[in-house]
Amino acid sequence: MNKQDFMKDLQRIYDELQTRQAELNSYYDILDKDKGNDKAEKLIKFFLTMLNVPRDDDGYMAGLTRLVGLREDALEQVMKKNGFDERKIRMKKEVAYGFVNDFHTQRHEAFIQWIEQEQLLTPFYRSLIYGVHYVGQYMSMWQSDWTRQIIGTINPELSLMFDGDDAKVIEMLKEKSLLDLDTQGNVGDRCYSVLLKEGEGYKSVAYAEAFPQHVQNVTTSLHQLIKRLELEVDDIFNQKAEWIAYLTALEEAFSHTVVDELIGKWAEVDRKWMAVKTPLQVGHPLEYYEDHYRKAVALEWDLRIVNPNLQEGSPTRENIKSFASEMAKKFGAEAQKTMDKNLTQVDETQLYIGQPILYYGAEFNGLFSAQVVPNDEIVSVELGKKIFAYADFVMESKKSKPIMKLGVETMGEDFVKSQRQLIDSNPTLWQEIYDISTIGHEYGHILWLDSDSESKMNESGQFKNIEEFKATSGGLMAFFHNEREELKEHVVNDVVSRAVGLMAWREVGEVLPYYCEGLIHLDILFGSGIITYDGQIKIDYGRYDTMKEAYISAYKDLANNYLKKVDASEYLGQYTIKNEGIYLPKNEEIKSFVEHYYTRYKEIGQQTVTL
Repeated sequence: MNKQDFMKDLQRIYDELQTRQAELNSYYDILDKDKGNDKAEKLIKFFLTMLNVPRDDDGYMAGLTRLVGLREDALEQVMKKNGFDERKIRMKKEVAYGFVNDFHTQRHEAFIQWIEQEQLLTPFYRSLIYGVHYVGQYMSMWQSDWTRQIIGTINPELSLMFDGDDAKVIEMLKEKSLLDLDTQGNVGDRCYSVLLKEGEGYKSVAYAEAFPQHVQNVTTSLHQLIKRLELEVDDIFNQKAEWIAYLTALEEAFSHTVVDELIGKWAEVDRKWMAVKTPLQVGHPLEYYEDHYRKAVALEWDLRIVNPNLQEGSPTRENIKSFASEMAKKFGAEAQKTMDKNLTQVDETQLYIGQPILYYGAEFNGLFSAQVVPNDEIVSVELGKKIFAYADFVMESKKSKPIMKLGVETMGEDFVKSQRQLIDSNPTLWQEIYDISTIGHEYGHILWLDSDSESKMNESGQFKNIEEFKATSGGLMAFFHNEREELKEHVVNDVVSRAVGLMAWREVGEVLPYYCEGLIHLDILFGSGIITYDGQIKIDYGRYDTMKEAYISAYKDLANNYLKKVDASEYLGQYTIKNEGIYLPKNEEIKSFVEHYYTRYKEIGQQTVTL
């Protein structure tokens, strides 16, 4: 087989993936009385009965959101509405995870069998696909215990000890040396370890020690994958050595038990991973959103595929470089030094536009729409980053989802209709907006960062809660720098609908940074007068320039905070106030809207309408 034939096979796999994803998305048809889907209806009925959740419209939508959309928040909301207590919700969420795991794992196996039957790609890459699946099943088995220990046990205990004061929790963790150290011996920005009770206090142990059987299963399956690949040849990309080096580094990192060496071991994984540049990519533990205190890295595991038809043709990379370079000059020589490093990373960033084929572990609790990694800034300075963007996946998902009653009530029927029509009538334009907002967001993460920015700015545990705003507004700044008149209104619509929609996530721990991002957007949008609320959001596009100036001002202030490595709570505190554990807008008008929206979300958040 030559490379051209390989890419043809890859296109066949991608097309088949699209077909299978469309079949899964058609499960939403059970909410449409004119369409229906008997197979989906039976499955969702069984799922809801098993969870003891009412089989009404709210229950169906929540069940579909969990099974098809892989998000837990809707199901949790419905359980709360039906009087489930915290303990029962936790237990039912675990049952739901098991069901979702079984359902998607069977789908993965059927897909792998199809690839085998059709003898697609080469033996090397078929072995890789099968091996990733084998490892993934063990990652999924581990996920519930990881969640129970960190999110369900330790974090609530820590919060209780300090009455919900995040800064005090983090101060204690530093004092007692309960955070992982980086390769320079400083407190790291993430952990690959877990706290276990020891007398009156805690001790920090590596994943391999805290979850010995799970880690043993994962490392054994990685070892078997390595042995299998050693027997094959990669005569298409000649990356056999790189793949084996990467998988070997993973096996070593998972097995390692010396806590203060873990960040270094996983940095080595990221280095080896950056050398793998094939159109099939593996995603390993990289992100750390769920654990607010120690940033324990989540159990991500997946296989990603590029869309051979979607090559990089976006202006976003150049726009990001151009605006950031100009802004850094205005800040002075030190800022330029930081930005020079950042822009080298932007240049070296590998962009993969495609879809996830296989996914496991933490990803049964939500797939991202795009991602920029690794988070290790030392590795990124050396080697750049990888951006993954799932444009097709997101677009098809948006098209298949029913229209939500809350969206129509808040934004108006005309707005909701026009957003849906954009996808159907002009997918190319939709992709351009995705490029500005989503790929721009991922490049925006790279800017203004030094290797120690996160650890220095996270004294109060708030770094992630401003970082998502920095990313999205970075993409906006790139657009402002090189505006296209015909896209202005679409960009405004995208930001407004994002900001409003994020208000539903205020009690979902792992996506709290996005909720906080939404609060900052709303302050700017309301403050500039581009939106007003009087029972419905109204957009005044004539205020575009005022909005633009407000974003530029807010972004300059934020960039300055990053350059000075000021604690993130200072920036967040300009816009929000924490009240009984919930972040709310400081501005009373915006607070009134946010509170009203969330009340309505709890009441009708899962209800759909037909327009």
